[in-house]
Amino acid sequence: MSSSASSRGWQFVTNHTQVLLSIARNPNIRLRDVAQEIGITERAAQRILADLVDAGIVESERHGRRNRYRINHEAEMLRHPAQDGYLIGGLLKLLRLPKRAERA
Repeated sequence: MSSSASSRGWQFVTNHTQVLLSIARNPNIRLRDVAQEIGITERAAQRILADLVDAGIVESERHGRRNRYRINHEAEMLRHPAQDGYLIGGLLKLLRLPKRAERA
């Protein structure tokens, strides 16, 4: 974790959620930029993206030398029993991500 991230103390949302929000705001974002925006290492951002892809929450599509990401708004948040039945799209809506970026 970077020194700026550790100096912040606790976070309201997890790094996984922050990566998801970064991708939702900009589906063409580079993982290097995601990592810098959140304050984590690029390798941590890669691991988190792999988790999100494995869970079916994010799809990655190659466009030339870059990736474009698409969020599956119908994916369930299944990592905790209390989250059963809740959809990723609902989380993004709850966090009030602007519509134009949410569906990009």
